[in-house]
Amino acid sequence: MTLPSSPASKTESIEPPMLELEADGCEKERFDWYSHWYPVMPICDLDKRVPHAKKVLGLDLVVWWDRNENEWKVFDDTCPHRLAPLSDGRIDQWGRLQCVYHGWCFNGNGDCKLIPQAPLDGPPVHTFKEACVTVYPSTVQHDILWVWPNADPQYKDIIMKKKPPYVPVLDDPSFSRLMGNREFPFGYEVLIENLMDPAHLPYAHYGLILNSNPKVKVDREGGSPLGMKVEKLDINGFNGKQDWGCSYFIAPCIYHAFIDVDQQNGSAISETEKSNRRFCLVFMCVPVSPGKSRFIWSFPKNFGVWIDKIVPRWMFHIGQNLILDSDLYLFHVQEHKIMELEATNWQEACFVPTKSDAFVVGFRRWLNKYGGGVVDWKGKFTGALPPSPPREQLMDRYWTHVVSCNSCNTAHKGLKTLEVMLQTMSVISIGIVAVTKQNMISMVAKSTMVSMAIICFTASKWLAQFIYKNFHYHDYNHAFV
Repeated sequence: MTLPSSPASKTESIEPPMLELEADGCEKERFDWYSHWYPVMPICDLDKRVPHAKKVLGLDLVVWWDRNENEWKVFDDTCPHRLAPLSDGRIDQWGRLQCVYHGWCFNGNGDCKLIPQAPLDGPPVHTFKEACVTVYPSTVQHDILWVWPNADPQYKDIIMKKKPPYVPVLDDPSFSRLMGNREFPFGYEVLIENLMDPAHLPYAHYGLILNSNPKVKVDREGGSPLGMKVEKLDINGFNGKQDWGCSYFIAPCIYHAFIDVDQQNGSAISETEKSNRRFCLVFMCVPVSPGKSRFIWSFPKNFGVWIDKIVPRWMFHIGQNLILDSDLYLFHVQEHKIMELEATNWQEACFVPTKSDAFVVGFRRWLNKYGGGVVDWKGKFTGALPPSPPREQLMDRYWTHVVSCNSCNTAHKGLKTLEVMLQTMSVISIGIVAVTKQNMISMVAKSTMVSMAIICFTASKWLAQFIYKNFHYHDYNHAFV
């Protein structure tokens, strides 16, 4: 079955299965990857005291807080002097970004304000154009920092003409909206298409996500046919419909869906109550480089909001990271296999005959028809994927999430401190018993201190394992689930 296509129409109705992904005829519209806003990080995970190294579309960026202008700035992460990374620098006492290689300082406009090696009575070399840093347009929306990946002067005031995609639920005060972020060892294409794929949830995340019971259960996991349909596919993305709600892909980064909780659960409550119980998925997928991507997520809901207010964010992230880890290895290998097959397009490598793959196929059709089939890296990369690291490094949580999450990083430091305190208490208790003379302490007190030492030591060992599994590495073996 081939897809109906009309070169003169910007929108199309797609009925899966869709086996033909290439558009018929000559398509004039082409998606410009460098003329759109990209999410960088939630601002709750950005420390105003230090510069941060981030990468978007292969561009090395430094994010820092300009306290003089009271806003976040995004610069090219390169000092014009000797090309040292500014992200390894500091913010000086005057609120300027300082390169720690030779002390050059820059204000929020990218102008060099100080070259310590230049004589005060000499020519003002710090004012030369060559001493300036490239500045990228940036803004904050939905408490997320966004960047426009084109520093051409014509885009200096692009925020006045084009704003980042607006997701109303992220600004609705009746919804909770805790956020998280993580770096992944697979590309943007694999990340976003699998977030659009609910059919894999009962299998790849078995035991981690509650799954509704189908009318006819064909296996233990509860997989079933899904009624999914893609509508209005154009250069800006597509709208989708499924049995339990609606979905939207806003090119190039955002996929969000609305789920009617009571319809999904089959709850017998009034229509008024149903209209007030909504759960949303907001996924932002950032192309970093070939084989690497960044994921920013939020799960807004307008029920049980009090839970999100009293439970620390890192506790939610433990469960969410476990879900992400359970199919991380699958996606990494999947991407490498597609590359190894050297298929001219995704369709040649994958067989997608059912409606449950409608959104995945819709995204691949958008990518082929408007996006050029792959992310445009502007020739910075050859297209080859980085080699696969060992499994423990591949599924590492600390460097891909904890260090860049304010809540998890704080919790990790606190728990490590508690671990050391428990070990210290254990050693001190045994030490007191060992050095105290027999007549100076009763047997009851001695037994109590020995018991305390054992309890503290056991607790420290348990805590060390807890920290390792939840903040560093937690493998997931599907065969034993």
